[in-house]
This record gives sequence, C-alpha cells and structure tokens, in this order.
Amino acid sequence: MGSKISLRTAGIIAGAAAVFAFLFGVIIVTSIPTFTNRSEAQTETHLPIPLITDEGTSPFARIAETVLPAVVNIAAEKKVSRSVPGFEWYFEGPFEDFFRDFFRDAPQYEGRAQTLGSGFIVSGDGYLITNYHVIKDASDIIVKLENKREFKGEEVTVIGTDPRTDVALLKIESDDQFPALSFGNSDDVRVGDWAIAFGNPFQLEGTVTVGVISAKGRADIALPEGPDYQSFLQTDAAINFGNSGGPLVNIHGEVIGINAAITSPSGGNVGIGFAIPANLARDVIDELKETGKVTRGYLGVYLQDISTDLKDALDLPSLEGVLISEVVSNTPAEKAGIQSGDVVVEYDGKKVKNRQSFKIQVAATPIGETVTVKVIRDGKEKKLRVTIEEYPDEMSQIEERKDESELGLQVVSVTDAQAQRFNLGATRGVVVIQVDNESPAADAGVRVGDVILSVGKTEISDVDDYRAAIAVLEEGKAAIFHIQRGERKLYIAVTP
Repeated sequence: MGSKISLRTAGIIAGAAAVFAFLFGVIIVTSIPTFTNRSEAQTETHLPIPLITDEGTSPFARIAETVLPAVVNIAAEKKVSRSVPGFEWYFEGPFEDFFRDFFRDAPQYEGRAQTLGSGFIVSGDGYLITNYHVIKDASDIIVKLENKREFKGEEVTVIGTDPRTDVALLKIESDDQFPALSFGNSDDVRVGDWAIAFGNPFQLEGTVTVGVISAKGRADIALPEGPDYQSFLQTDAAINFGNSGGPLVNIHGEVIGINAAITSPSGGNVGIGFAIPANLARDVIDELKETGKVTRGYLGVYLQDISTDLKDALDLPSLEGVLISEVVSNTPAEKAGIQSGDVVVEYDGKKVKNRQSFKIQVAATPIGETVTVKVIRDGKEKKLRVTIEEYPDEMSQIEERKDESELGLQVVSVTDAQAQRFNLGATRGVVVIQVDNESPAADAGVRVGDVILSVGKTEISDVDDYRAAIAVLEEGKAAIFHIQRGERKLYIAVTP
C-alpha cells in the first residue's frame, strides 16, 4: 500500500512544475521567429522591420531620411527639330490626292526642349545613375541635390550610356563626398514585397511613393524610349513624368530598380510602373565605369517566343524556350551547328524562359566563352557547344529582325501575337511596335501602336508587303503613309 502525499508536498511539486513549464515555454517562444519575418530570420540578412516602430511612426519615414539625400533632380536641355506640335492632318474622299500633295512638306520647327528626370548617387565620389532617355542628346545637364546645390556644365560628366537598357552613368566632378545608395539583390525580390519609389515627378522634388512589386520579368512592353533588353520589375508605387531615373528601393533602403517608365492611357499614373532590375543595371554600370561602353555577347539568330500553336505543332512539353526562326551566316550560332527550327530550352545550364530572357543571357556571356546550348530538334534533345563572340558595333539589333531601311520602325503583321496587346480594330496592315526616336518616322510623328495601311500607292497586308514598299522609297523624297490610329485614319509624310 503506497504512502500518502501530504498537501504541502503536493503544493511544492505543483509549483515546481508550473515554473518549469513557464521557463520551457519562454525558451521555445524566443527560439522561434515570427511568421512574417521568417525568411529574414533564417537568412539573418536583415533585422525585422515592423509596420509601426516603437515610437509609433512609419518605417518608410526612416527610409526616406536615408535615401532622399542621395536622390538628385536632373534637367537636360537639347535641340529639337520636328513637325509643328499638334500639326497632324488626315483626309479621305474625292480631294484626297489634293490634300496629300498640299501637305507633303509639312512645316518644321527648330528649338530647344528640356527633359526633366531623376537620378541617384551610388558612390561618395559623385558617380550617379539615371535613364539614358533623360540625358539623350543633351547639350547641357544640370544636377540638383536635395540641399539645392547645383552642378552643371563641366561639373557634370557623362561617363557612358547604354540605350539598350536605358541606363546612363554620370559623375559630379567635385572633391566633396556625397551621400550614396547601395544596391540590393533584385533576383531575391518577390511579388508582393514593399517597393518605395523616389524622384521628382512634375518638378515636385523629393517625392516618395509606396507600393509593392506587382510582377517580375515584364518584357515586350511597347515604350516610346525602348529599351531593347527588358526584364522590368512592375510596381504600383506611383511613378509619373519626372520619376525616370530615380531609385526604387526595398524596405531596407536598398536599390532594387531604376524607375524607367509607366504604361497609361492618360499619361499619368494608373498603378503600372516599370523599373530596370538592379542586377541588370549593376552589370551595365560596372562596364560603363570601367570602359565607358557595354560589350555584349553575340550569337547570331532571329528568335520567336513559343506560342500555344507552335507548342502543339512542334510537340513541345511547355511554352518555355525560344524558337530559332533564322540563323545568320558566319556567326557563332552557325559555327556551332544551331539550325532554323531548333527550340532552345537551356543555355549554359540555365533554363530559357522566353525571347527577352534569352537575349539577356546571351548578352551577359563573356566574349570568347564557350557554353552549352540544349535544343529540341525533331522532338529530341541535343546539346551543342557554342563560342560567344562580341556583338558587332554596326548591328543595332540582331536577335530581332529590323526593317531594311533608315525609317526607324519595327513592325509586325496585325495578325502577329505581338500585335494582340494593342487591341487593334484593323484586319490588315502592319502595326508599329517600336520607333527609333532619332529617325525620320519619329520626326514625322509615327507612334507605337499605329497601323500602317499603305505606303504611297501600295496597300499593306503584312510585313512582306511593307518591306517591299519601303525598299523602293527614294532617299530625301517624302512618302505618304496611310495610318490607322485608334478609330481614326490619317496620312503622315515620312522622308527617308
């Protein structure tokens, strides 16, 4: 028969158990990170940042205090020669030929225009970054700091520019030390992460807007300024005219992108802004700083994205990869045995997702390096070894077919998949998907999204018709383009 436990002894045991349970709970709780900051705790990259600080203030205020001193306002003055603003003409009917001849030599005006944008300092000795289109063709650049100090003329040097990524590197020539921002890893950015945009929209200096990363890897965005290489971060942080070139930072104040453009039916912010990823820009900046130019890898192919129809026709496992539509002769691709009709699914051990990502992969490959390219040919995988060469200086773009003229237009047939994003009403013709800003077409007022219905007296049904029509244009002689723009039709005189 067991001995009885006294009430006093039972109380001591119960108390000890309670103390032990409390201590054990404290140990467990303190050793587990909170759910919202799990990834930061695991990597120990950053300390958790609460939405409300201990003082009851927003963490964005701290970020603004850190970032704003390194954000600059950029004004660039340039000469322009274009058609008189707003001077567009269109006429259809019995007097069509008369008006066409009457307006053949539309008035031009020459003057000076000023572009306004933003930038940010990336080193204490005065190197700063902006968009190429902000300072393109500028005869005078003025950089204004947050403290209102200005630098201009010989005090600002353009170290190098890269139109294909829309990046420019400048330097303030001064012995002063400047506040500078550091880059984060844009590859680690997730959809839904905080995004804070800085800049000078509509000359409102030092503006801060907050949103999230809406999407990653946005490409084939029809933008007036390009660029060719696109893998944008999309954000709903408000970006407007003047924000171009400013930093997009994460919750820790690190630069994850360069604000570049918006897409908007009204020209103002509608919550769809684009930023050049920091990792893409950083490689460009390093080369510009070292050599003043960017050297890119060259393969020598024309590419197509994989559509659903192509996937089914070629019996492909997915929509990932790129189709080689043509191989340029005497290029690395031809020498390696790459053929028209091959589908590239892997490049240098990395999956190929689409045309834009593949272009960036090739461009980033060091000159002279030999890489393995995995292709699907006749339903079977095949590995090829290709030695990358330097992108030819005389080639404005090799991975996409350009028109054989100096008009400065890139077009596709209205039935092409690339034309679908414009929601066209036209059933024939070619749609303009890119306009070179230093071209006769741009000077004449041709815009992205315009549908070319005829060139001269030649009706245009598709790209082949268009190429045949422009091939016979005479240099220096204006040609009449019949264009559909939205629900309107108009004529534009373009002089090659």
